Amino acid sequence: MTQAPTPTADTIRRLVLSLLKDAKEGRNGKDREGTEDAADGRGREETPRGGSGPEVRPATPGADPVTWWVGTRHVLRLAPDREATLRQRRELRLRDLVRPHVPMAVPAGVAHGEWAPGLGYTLDTKVPGGSGEEHDVSAVGEADLAALLTGLRDVPVRQAETLGVPRAAPRSLEALRRAALRAAEHLAAADEFDASRLTQLTPAAASQLAAQPASAVLTHHTLTGGHLVVSADGRVRGVLGWGGAVVGDPAEDIAGLAISVGSPAAVRAATLAGYGARPCLRGLWLARCDTVVQLADNLTGKDTTLLRTRLRRAWEPILLERVTDLGNADDSL
Repeated sequence: MTQAPTPTADTIRRLVLSLLKDAKEGRNGKDREGTEDAADGRGREETPRGGSGPEVRPATPGADPVTWWVGTRHVLRLAPDREATLRQRRELRLRDLVRPHVPMAVPAGVAHGEWAPGLGYTLDTKVPGGSGEEHDVSAVGEADLAALLTGLRDVPVRQAETLGVPRAAPRSLEALRRAALRAAEHLAAADEFDASRLTQLTPAAASQLAAQPASAVLTHHTLTGGHLVVSADGRVRGVLGWGGAVVGDPAEDIAGLAISVGSPAAVRAATLAGYGARPCLRGLWLARCDTVVQLADNLTGKDTTLLRTRLRRAWEPILLERVTDLGNADDSL
């Protein structure tokens, strides 16, 4: 595996200046594997002034500097190793496949290539809006999420697999339930969680909520709040982070939404998208068990505030929990 050099602001600035020079000279990617015109109307502010180049800064201060803001309209993502480079290249193709099926913005690439030998980068246009961790999703935003789930289900699975999107086997809810029970005892001892709440998910219920055969669809698989772009009015304007997409269990995306926007909103969105009781409840309990395990594993870490927020969202009550016998339940409406 290639050991990536540590990128600095100067490294990033030199790369961006090189891209802008290529664009200005009209090479448009002959040396950069797909560089488009970064100096057009969308990117005028990126044109270097006085030779100093655009402002560049890490997107997440204190984290590994692999994602950088470039001016105010672009984001540069660096792949730290060869495996990430392959995912990044696959993501570029997948975004083009997904874009016609979903009503919100999917990042558009301005340029891509290598920032170090064997290590890729992409320069994307920034999707305007705030993080889903910062803004609540409105009722209209829930309809946006329903359209997202519908669009993902409509993406042809065979085409996604042709691009290299892997298949992921459904997780065992029973195994996750047992792990959550152990984690809940740890949280109860720390006065963080009432372990008795997990008794609602019995072994029999976990068995009934097993993923059904032939239910695999394209799933984003990491629908966290940080990957949802939400406007101040609660509309979902964009979805980021497509590198982890898989063909698999649609309940995983319902679970991601439960953690991101709360269980009631996630279930309402999934129901609007045509999913029935079984995948909705499966997604709900995946989210609940995951958040219990994650908080227990990181109880002394630095992200406990976010983990507590996600646990609270996942454990918001929903009316659908009154369904107790799923033996004859439909998987879709």
